[in-house]
Amino acid sequence: MISIQGKGVSTGIAAGPLYFFRRADLTVRDFKVEDRDAEWQRFKAAQAKAIEQLGELAEKARKEAGDEAAMLFETHQMMAEDLDYEEAIENGIREEGRNAESVVSDTGEQFAAMFAAMDDPYFQARSADVKDVSGRIVSILLGVVQGGIDSDVPVVLTADDLAPSETVQLDKSKILGFITSGGSGSSHTAILARTMGIPAVIGVGDQVKKEYEGREVIVDGGTGNIVVEPDEAARQTLMAKKEQLRKRQAMLEQLKGKPNVSKDGQSVRVYCNIGNPEDVHTVLENDGGGVGLFRSEFLYLECDDYPTEDYQFEAYKKVLTDMGDKEVVIRTLDIGADKQIGYFNLPKEENPAMGNRALRICLNRPEIFRTQLRALYRASAYGHLCIMFPMVTSVWEVREAKKLCEQVKKELTKEGIPYAEDVQLGIMIETPAAAVMSDRLAKEVDFFSCGTNDLTQYTLACDRQNNDLGRFFNPHHPAVLRLLKMVADNAHKNGIWVGICGELGADLTLTETFLSIGIDELSVSPRSVLPLRQKIREADVRQCREQILADLACDQTQI
Repeated sequence: MISIQGKGVSTGIAAGPLYFFRRADLTVRDFKVEDRDAEWQRFKAAQAKAIEQLGELAEKARKEAGDEAAMLFETHQMMAEDLDYEEAIENGIREEGRNAESVVSDTGEQFAAMFAAMDDPYFQARSADVKDVSGRIVSILLGVVQGGIDSDVPVVLTADDLAPSETVQLDKSKILGFITSGGSGSSHTAILARTMGIPAVIGVGDQVKKEYEGREVIVDGGTGNIVVEPDEAARQTLMAKKEQLRKRQAMLEQLKGKPNVSKDGQSVRVYCNIGNPEDVHTVLENDGGGVGLFRSEFLYLECDDYPTEDYQFEAYKKVLTDMGDKEVVIRTLDIGADKQIGYFNLPKEENPAMGNRALRICLNRPEIFRTQLRALYRASAYGHLCIMFPMVTSVWEVREAKKLCEQVKKELTKEGIPYAEDVQLGIMIETPAAAVMSDRLAKEVDFFSCGTNDLTQYTLACDRQNNDLGRFFNPHHPAVLRLLKMVADNAHKNGIWVGICGELGADLTLTETFLSIGIDELSVSPRSVLPLRQKIREADVRQCREQILADLACDQTQI
């Protein structure tokens, strides 16, 4: 038995085989083959598999986002078996005697360049499609595992850390838990684990050895303890704890349908953070009061090119329709920093967390922003939509974003396309500048939502992705809490509501603090809804408000 200690970031017990995440190596080598017929058949097998995969993706897209979304994959299917494309590949293999992956890669580049040079915008757009098709076939030829997991059974997945673009591709039905050597409590791997409600441990360094792969592991996402090949005593102890957690969850289930009201009568809305339309069922299953943060950038991360207006519209429409009359706050595109997307061709930055990201990209590239805003306003006719702009620092940014919203509404009106007239516009408070300017910003918007992960990062000058900073990254720091109180005060003075959508919202040690400073809404991972509701219902804010407000108002001697 081997015991490993990391940092638990998503509670629960998971047991299963250990599996190392397979990161794609798409290096293509060009060489001569001896058996040209066999190489051609190897291509044909990969082509058939690609067409099968695209068919499955088309059906999945149709169920989740409608026919427009499915059409993209159906177009790729047709390209994969295009006769001219196939003939060019056959010539490269049979006539030149080259290996299949090299020929497919070169043919894809040639056809992409040919489409890009055409005058017709439709055919220009096919350039990216043919690259994607060729890349898929090359991946199959190279034996690259789609989604990073090649296992017939669910596994405990381990990696150094996972980028947002990688988490999007994971086959989540095969994941029992996460272990990462690096990362932090606010990394996307940790956030994904909490959304999925599965155990996760980060910061194990090099303690998980490659030779452990396939062995049984038990992960405790609460304590951060990992046991490889547990003995019977360890297994019984951890399985007993798992049963205790199951019983606690069953007890929490009784809170479904109950109001989020403290003993002294203070009410707060409890909403959920999600990353894609599929997460809505988890929100409803856990009795979330609404969606306080839909991270729309994940629609962009899962695409190989800019998602079309119709593609986005179908996704937003599905979320709003499935949520019924419950409020849905959709955050506009928030990429940059740790969320990089290749087709945006963003320049490499020395300090991307403070660079061209989020609303800055949208205002600098309004054609991308307008496409998203049109999709959002079109979808607003199907539910209770709120639009939220991230990474705000100045009043002028908000005014410019609002101006684009007005232009989009005028366009839709002129085109006879319906949209809701009561869409609320809000901003994320995640920079100290926005917090300090919240008195003026409150006059421009309908609501604030505090992104405490980035607010902590920028206030304390601590990289949220750097787990080595340890105690220096302290979301409980008085400076962070004081800013939150300032924001809440300025929101209420101007008649708007204020929420928290960062990971801090689920921190039960701060629930009474948030109630004391007047937070109106807490948006958390779906699995955190019922524990948070229990904490709210047990709280008597009258007994602690005065002391909490006094602590935030006076000098602090302990950090």
